[in-house]
Amino acid sequence: MSVARVTEIIASSSKSFEDAVETGVKRASETLKNVEGAWVKDQKCVVKDGKIVEYRVVLKVTFILQ
Repeated sequence: MSVARVTEIIASSSKSFEDAVETGVKRASETLKNVEGAWVKDQKCVVKDGKIVEYRVVLKVTFILQ
């Protein structure tokens, strides 16, 4: 029987929401062991002078406890 934990992280990218998700999962995997999945809880972007300058995502990351 496995026990999982969910933690919330925020990641950002200047390229896209998809890149922000990939960046967040990659970073979480470097710190947390046994990352099994992630889902996007929220998205937002930062706008300056009418242009999107940053994409941000709030991720819920699931990992299995040892």
